[in-house]
Amino acid sequence: MDAQSIRRLSMGIAIAVIALVILVIIARSIRIASEWQRAVILRLGRFSHVAGPGIYLVFPVIDAVAQVIDLRIQTTMITAEQALTRDTVAVGVDAIVFWKVENAETAAIRIANYREAIERVAQTSLREMIGATDLSKLLSDRKTADEQLRVTITTKTSSWGVTASSVEIKDVAIPRELQDAMSRQAQAEREKDARVTLASAEKAIAEQILEAAKLYGSDPNALKLRQMNLLYEMNKERGTTVLIPTDMANSLGSAVALVKAMTTDAA
Repeated sequence: MDAQSIRRLSMGIAIAVIALVILVIIARSIRIASEWQRAVILRLGRFSHVAGPGIYLVFPVIDAVAQVIDLRIQTTMITAEQALTRDTVAVGVDAIVFWKVENAETAAIRIANYREAIERVAQTSLREMIGATDLSKLLSDRKTADEQLRVTITTKTSSWGVTASSVEIKDVAIPRELQDAMSRQAQAEREKDARVTLASAEKAIAEQILEAAKLYGSDPNALKLRQMNLLYEMNKERGTTVLIPTDMANSLGSAVALVKAMTTDAA
C-alpha cells in the first residue's frame, strides 16, 4: 500500500470519526419537552431561554438544563393542629392548596425548591388566617376563608413565579366539649323557634274564634246555622243518630227557612 492510499484511508477514518462525534453531539443535544413542560436553559452559567414544548436543543459543554418545570396545576395538603382562632378556640384545620407555576424562569432561578417553599408558606398562611378569624365565621363562611387564604398565599409566592389557583378547607375540628355545647345551643334554638311558631298559630286561632264569637253574638241566625253544621259533621263522621231537643229543632227550622228565603230572593 503506497503513501497516497494510506493518506486516503487515514482521511476516511478521520471523517468517519468526526461524523460519528457530530452525530453523538446532535443526539445528545436533542431534547423533547411535553406539552405541560418547560425547560430552563443556562448557557455558560447564565440564563439563556425557556424551551418547550416539543423539540429543543441543548449544546454540550456550553448549555445546561437548570430545571424542567411542570406547568400543570399541583395540589398540596396542609394541616394546622391546635391553632387558636381570634376568639381563642383551639381548632384543627385541613385544607388543599391548588397551585401552578406561571413563570418557569422565575421558579427555577429565584428559589431553590419552590414545591417545598409553597408548602411552608401555605402552612404559615393557614395559621395566620385562623388566628384572624372567629370560630363562628370559620364554620359558617368557608368560602370567604378559602379566598382569603388563596390571596395571602399568592401574594407571598408571586415573586417566585408561583400562584395559588384556589384553596379548599376540608375540615375544621373543634374540641369535643365545644361540639356538645354547640349541639345543645342548636337544639335550644330549634325548640325556641318551634314554640314561637306554635304561639303564633294559637294567637291566630284565638283571633279567629273571637271574630266568630262576635259574629254569632250579633247574628242569632248565623249561630243557628253553625249549630246545624256541627250536627251534620258529627253525624257524618260517627255515623250515629243525634237526638235534637224540640226547642233547638224549632230554632234550626226557622234558620233553614231563612236561608231558603234568602236563596229564593237571590234567584
